[in-house]
Amino acid sequence: MTVQEIETKSVLSKSNLPVSDYSVNPYVGCAHACKYCYASFMKRFTGHSEPWGEFVDIKCWPTIRHPERYAGKELFIGSVTDPYQPLEKTWRRTRALLEQLQGSGCKISIATKSDLVLRDLDLIKTFPNARVSWSVNTLDESFRQEMDEAVSIERRLAAMRAFHDAGVRTTCFISPIFPGITDVPAIIRRVRHLCNLVWLENLNLRGNYKSVIFKYIENTHPDLLPLYQAIYQRNDRTYWAVLDEEIRNMTNAEGLIYLRSDDSVNRPFEEPPLVVNYFFHEQIKKSAKRGANKNA
Repeated sequence: MTVQEIETKSVLSKSNLPVSDYSVNPYVGCAHACKYCYASFMKRFTGHSEPWGEFVDIKCWPTIRHPERYAGKELFIGSVTDPYQPLEKTWRRTRALLEQLQGSGCKISIATKSDLVLRDLDLIKTFPNARVSWSVNTLDESFRQEMDEAVSIERRLAAMRAFHDAGVRTTCFISPIFPGITDVPAIIRRVRHLCNLVWLENLNLRGNYKSVIFKYIENTHPDLLPLYQAIYQRNDRTYWAVLDEEIRNMTNAEGLIYLRSDDSVNRPFEEPPLVVNYFFHEQIKKSAKRGANKNA
């Protein structure tokens, strides 16, 4: 692992994500080394020759002055890195960020695969409407170990429960859904009492990791190779349509609210848990933009 400190003018960047005003990433790169990581495209901006997952740059920024200017703004912490990856235990850059923003009135959303976030529970609780999400795309620990180097699924779920019990809004991000491998209904049933919201997102194969995933499927699940070829080479969305109907029937039977992305605009994310289908990135952008227009 290559680790170095880098100086940055600011840790907050204006966001082009429709779900936040600012993207906040205390690190560049991520030691979790997820084989499917969409953020691996960041490597080309870093000057690193190491494979994705084998370098982390630790950001050092000037203390945030006048944090009150971010009052009411949405800050997404961890859009292209995990803010609670193992190095955070020592370097505490995410902790420093939260301390600098405390009392500013900004709204924070944190995405992680770690339970190290438990260290900062008391601090996170001081932010209005804070939300913490954990990525969980399998209950099979063997598959998890093949895909990432983050903490176990059980540790993620335990952290989710602790935040939920403490009154912090929590999200289970079932992403990415691996066709034929990720058991979405089983995960929903497991987390329904641990979170306020479940988001669903498909495995979106692009960039260099498309060949990595195809090679993995060919070697470990050859029976699924025709399905992956249909989805990712011929753009056949039949699988997602069938899964959508399966989840709708399951959630209706169990008293959960199920929304597609088009339906979710302006719905409050409260109990009972909402299950929102964001199978495709373009749906997130379109639905969020419609919501912004309605609220304007």
